[in-house]
Amino acid sequence: MTRTIAPRGARHGVARVRTLLLLFLAVAGALLAGAAPASAHAALTGSDPMQGTVVDKAPTQVSLTFSEQVALSDNALQVLDPKGERVDTGKATSTSGTTYAVQLHSGLPDGTFTVTYQVVSADSHPVSGAFTFSIGAPSQTSVAVSGQEAGGGFVGVLYDAGRYISYAGFILLVGGAAFLLACWQRGAGVRPVQRLVVSGWLALTGATLALLLLRGSYVGSGKVGDIFDLSLLGQVLQTKAGAALVSRLLLLAAGALFIAVLFGAYVKRDEAAASEAEAADSEADAADSEADAAEDAATEKKDLTFGLAIGGAVVAAGLAATWAMAEHASTGIQTGLAMPVDVLHLLAVALWLGGLSTLLVALFRAPADAQIDASAVRRFSRVAFSSLIALVATGSYQAWRQVGSWSALTDTAYGQLLLIKIGLVTVLVGIAWISRRWTGQLSQAPAPEAVAAAVVEQRAKTRTKVAAGSGDSRRATQLARQRAAVATARDKRLRDSDPLRSGLRRSVLAEAGVAVVLLAITTVLTSTEPGRTEEDAKAATSSSSSQQSGPLSLKIPFDTGAEDGKGTVEVTLDPARVGGNEMHVFVVRPNGKAFDVPEVKVAFTLEAKDIGPLPVTPDRIATGHWTASGVQIPLAGDWKVEVTVRTSDIDQVTVDKNAKIG
Repeated sequence: MTRTIAPRGARHGVARVRTLLLLFLAVAGALLAGAAPASAHAALTGSDPMQGTVVDKAPTQVSLTFSEQVALSDNALQVLDPKGERVDTGKATSTSGTTYAVQLHSGLPDGTFTVTYQVVSADSHPVSGAFTFSIGAPSQTSVAVSGQEAGGGFVGVLYDAGRYISYAGFILLVGGAAFLLACWQRGAGVRPVQRLVVSGWLALTGATLALLLLRGSYVGSGKVGDIFDLSLLGQVLQTKAGAALVSRLLLLAAGALFIAVLFGAYVKRDEAAASEAEAADSEADAADSEADAAEDAATEKKDLTFGLAIGGAVVAAGLAATWAMAEHASTGIQTGLAMPVDVLHLLAVALWLGGLSTLLVALFRAPADAQIDASAVRRFSRVAFSSLIALVATGSYQAWRQVGSWSALTDTAYGQLLLIKIGLVTVLVGIAWISRRWTGQLSQAPAPEAVAAAVVEQRAKTRTKVAAGSGDSRRATQLARQRAAVATARDKRLRDSDPLRSGLRRSVLAEAGVAVVLLAITTVLTSTEPGRTEEDAKAATSSSSSQQSGPLSLKIPFDTGAEDGKGTVEVTLDPARVGGNEMHVFVVRPNGKAFDVPEVKVAFTLEAKDIGPLPVTPDRIATGHWTASGVQIPLAGDWKVEVTVRTSDIDQVTVDKNAKIG
């Protein structure tokens, strides 16, 4: 005798499923809308000239160094003069490793120049930014460097939504199909379950096509009008991300064939095997040929199940690999190990969450004559437990690879999101343990077979009476509706009277709700700069800053209060790093002419380390020009530079300004 779980089927159950779907969309929208544009996964670690420096003569090129290799478009690097005109000669090229340079025109004037860059990192995410340097002396510039984020705007929101939908579709497609083959083969003929799996395929296919169209604008201009630019689409197809999306579409074509067999020939074979077995069992004097036919049908079903399992596993692994080959796993350390681990991680997520979604639909939406039995729930419990072990193992490796240190776990956005994800997984495991307890009690509870039997009997009576009254089709239709309403009410009373199954439905619904949030957090994680990369970029930037060359220039206005006591003092420090430096002090009047003052003194203070003030008394070498050699800066940091200017015997003032030195 088979123990069964009656589905809820009534309006209350349907409302809960709809509520969950609304929660799914709401959480997705909130997280995607609240997330910043895709963070730079390749960080700028250095440049020549350095950001904010003043060089004596115009350089012949500008070079940028990133934390990893990047892809360049025709206008990836641009150099703009103070008027906003381009002064670079064209397309940037790779000079060595992760350093890229663009040549400059000769004869550049003095002033402040702006460097803008927009590239694509090795893990397919756009990277953009801007900085300035000056030739001779700083000047005003008409170039606005704000809003240089790539992957943002409305196109960025659409792209992030497409990525979220593609993950959800993959989970429903792979997890739902695996649930049917491994746990509940009879469910392949249940329409709500079929719709769930097909919806996963449609969502993944539609999202992949959308990502292909959005990709060019997403990594480029960010304009909605460029979404349907076929020239950009052609460029996307030549990139690693484009190849991954096209491969996913080809695999989805094979997935469509898999679904057709699963819900077509496989369902028919299952029904044929069941009918042959019933025929052989129902006749005590059945011929040996009938028994052999039943055995052959069962064998054919096993062979088809095995073939579907192998083919489905290959397609599922291939689909997971399309993410691994173009996302975080494809760059950084240990890529040869990271990509297969990422594939296993995605498959484990799909088996757990996709199977959970299928179980939820089976519990709430499957008709009464196609009930899921307790043995299927127990099998899924084992599959989910195995998936959890795989998730812990692969997730731990991924966390170490992407974070790398305890400080990155707590001090970076990636690490903080990872902590939230770990907390959600812990909650999910706790709810799953409750579901497992309900499943254990369910296996010992009396099965409500009367529900299915009553429904089948009621439907048979309804068909008989409808056939008898076929002469009056309108009356027959009314009678059928009335009897269906009575049968539904009877089913609901019987189902609600079973507390064990109601408890299982509640716990599975709670699991699915937490899984929705977990999937959203995971999607945001994939578009966030890994903690290890962020910390390495900071360290590289700090190291580059400590080795920067070129003078540091500070202009500070002063007013001693005397009749002729206003002016500007400019302090330059060359090369503005730890160790000995040469200092020049220029004092000028408001009209720009040299100001002959009797005395100038300078002091350096590093308040963060309680160092200073370190006094320096420069020597006067010309009108308004003072200098000192061998000015020692002991540590790198944010130094306060204090300048005391005396304009007469009694009038003097001390002004200061902070500057990063070293």
